[in-house]
Amino acid sequence: MANLFESPRYIAVEGPIRVGKSTLAQILAERLNAQRVMEPEANPFLGAFYEGERGAAFQAQFAFLVQRFEQLQALDLGARSQKLVVADYIFEKDKIFAYLNLSDQELEIYNRYYNYFREQVPTPDLVIYLQATPEVLKKRLKKKNAPGERAVSEEYLSEVVKAYDHFFFHYTSSDLLIVNTSEIDFVDHNEDLQELLRKVTEPIKGTQYFLPLGGQEAAGA
Repeated sequence: MANLFESPRYIAVEGPIRVGKSTLAQILAERLNAQRVMEPEANPFLGAFYEGERGAAFQAQFAFLVQRFEQLQALDLGARSQKLVVADYIFEKDKIFAYLNLSDQELEIYNRYYNYFREQVPTPDLVIYLQATPEVLKKRLKKKNAPGERAVSEEYLSEVVKAYDHFFFHYTSSDLLIVNTSEIDFVDHNEDLQELLRKVTEPIKGTQYFLPLGGQEAAGA
């Protein structure tokens, strides 16, 4: 019987801060010999935003929006392209944070540009959503101790986790694999990594779940 499964050419890894998305994206890019797309991190307004300065949220959000748009629009993923791409974010991520951080008046302006930009960037074939509880993420933040992340409050982290869960509960734009990383550590434990990589190489249609419960996996449409 012919193999009808076509491997995704454009994979995006998503999830809240310190969930491991950049690490997994790097591993996948190396395994697949794919182009690695790293989320823009240089934002001159980010420090001011974390410190709560007035107006910094809109400035930081708009700067990220333009950076992400320019980066994804530049990808050559037309029908004739054989390129493989692994990114550590999706464009819609920008809107998740915009609705968390901007006022209604700021959102009205933001959405005009977001909707225009969204039509011009490609949609991933597969999205891998990495979940973790706020408690787990807070521990990882403290362990990493990155200068720009020290001002992230537990309340804000909890809001981010809720926003991601809500967004992906309704997500239908791509095939979706949801991975709960609270009980696994694919960064430091090779067995967890190998199990996850095996799941990623299997056909994924619709929304499926990787549940690290005694080595068992469950899938749902």
